[in-house]
Order: sequence, then C-alpha cells, then structure tokens
Amino acid sequence: MKKLLPLILLLVGLGAGVGAGVFLRPDPEPVEVVEGEMPQDASMPADPPEDTLNREYVKMNNQFVVPVVNDDTVQALVVLSLSLEVPAGQKDAIYSREPKLRDSFLQVLFDHANVGGFDGAFTNSNNLAVLRAALREVAQKDMGDQITDVLIVEIARQDY
Repeated sequence: MKKLLPLILLLVGLGAGVGAGVFLRPDPEPVEVVEGEMPQDASMPADPPEDTLNREYVKMNNQFVVPVVNDDTVQALVVLSLSLEVPAGQKDAIYSREPKLRDSFLQVLFDHANVGGFDGAFTNSNNLAVLRAALREVAQKDMGDQITDVLIVEIARQDY
C-alpha cells in the first residue's frame, strides 16, 4: 500500500495538470478569409524564401567527440553531429576539404568546452547560439562564402 499511494498521487496530479492545460488553453486566433483566397493556416508553412531554394545541406561524415575536463580529469564526453548549409552544387568541395574543417571545428569545440560551454544547461539556446556562431565563423574562414551556416543536428552529453 505504501508503494501504491505515490503512484496514485502521481496519476491524480498528472490528470489535474492535463485538465488545467486543456481548460486554460487560449482560444485560437480568428483567421480573416478574403473571398477567392485560401486562408494561410499555421500548419501550412509559407513558401520558402528564394535564397533557401538554392541551398543544400552537407552532413559531416563522423560525429565530434569532445571531452569535458575538470581538475585534470575527464568529467564527461559531449558528442555532436554537424551539418553545413552550402550553395547548391558545393557538396563535393566541402567533402574534399572536410579534414581541414574537422580540425577547425574540433578546435572551436575544445575551446568551448574549456570555457565551460558544455557545463550545466549546455543546450540553452544562448549557449548554442554562441557555439553555432563560432563554428560558422571558422567554417567561413576556411571555406569562404561556400558555407552559409552550421547546424548542430545532434548533441548529447555523457557524464562520468
């Protein structure tokens, strides 16, 4: 009975939370419909901007493994997968320079780890924006305008 009571309280609390969320949900905004036009629904994305149609994404072949070191011992490992946004047709140029890009990216990732970027709430959007900007800067330094953005596709941290 002692083990059943917390489970019952958990289910009651969960049900109350869901009920409150449904009850307090704001009404959807009204959509003005002009005769002859199809309304733009929030689930229907607008047409992509013209410049994004001429882009392709290059996934880096291997993940990046970054040690998080505190007091001269490895406290955690951070594993990242990156993709690069490039103009259409530049995929082969990126793959031919991938070792140079990986070296530059690893240096940025190690520096980020050494200043505490992977400590605490490392997936905070501000923290990731700083990392993404540093990766983009070094990629553009190495490859020029061929790289327009660096995307962090996957990120995970394993503490020891």
